[in-house]
Amino acid sequence: MLVFTAIMPHPPVSISGIGNPRELEALEKTLHSFGVLRQELEKSDPDTLIVISPHGNLKPYAFVVNSSDPLVGSFANFGLDQTYEFANNFSFANKLAYAGNMNEIPVEMQDGFLDHGSLIPLCHLLENINPKVVHLSFSLLGYQQQYAYGQVIRNLIDKGEGGRVAVVASADLSHKLTPSSPAGYSPGAQKFDQDIIHFLGSNDEANMLGLQPEATAEAAECGVRSILILLGILHGKKYEFDLLSYEFPFGIGYLTAKLV
Repeated sequence: MLVFTAIMPHPPVSISGIGNPRELEALEKTLHSFGVLRQELEKSDPDTLIVISPHGNLKPYAFVVNSSDPLVGSFANFGLDQTYEFANNFSFANKLAYAGNMNEIPVEMQDGFLDHGSLIPLCHLLENINPKVVHLSFSLLGYQQQYAYGQVIRNLIDKGEGGRVAVVASADLSHKLTPSSPAGYSPGAQKFDQDIIHFLGSNDEANMLGLQPEATAEAAECGVRSILILLGILHGKKYEFDLLSYEFPFGIGYLTAKLV
């Protein structure tokens, strides 16, 4: 049963011990939204949390499911020497790989560490509960394939696999919103982010799937494919887009939303 779906950004400075007081204050809206999602997730009482990350084992022509058990990650690359560990729902992961390939969607099982795109949402959401985790990476295949992969995931959930299942799409939007943005500045970046928010708010899957690769590349986003997988999971379900916050204090678009 699908019980919770959300979109979260993954700013490393949102983690205490990485972000300094000024940075944490600048993320006030996002951090508040994370707290709202944490409470809503706890109420949904999930058995399994699926996190879709743009920074995992990325392959051009295959989706990757992390087969490590337990799932382990750290923020050592960001100067925080702390390790985190979560139980892998290996049964779900294995069945997903099988189901994907049976539906002509290339899915590979591969050991790996939890990247920051997955670990940041997990750290914010799982303070008080301990569901099993499934760590997914999208592929560089076309947008329609991302959506179709989401449909395969939904079919498994509808068959009862994973019990009560929550899904989080980890996604940063444009990295070119201001002249001080890490990827430089693009005049169309703010419109790109607002278009994404508008499409999600109006259940406009056609325009999400019709995003031009040139536009997403120019925006320097890292999350459209995560979101498209989530929309595939929601296929056939009219959802309410609950926009909790959107801000870009560091020139990167941080969207936090619940899809009900």
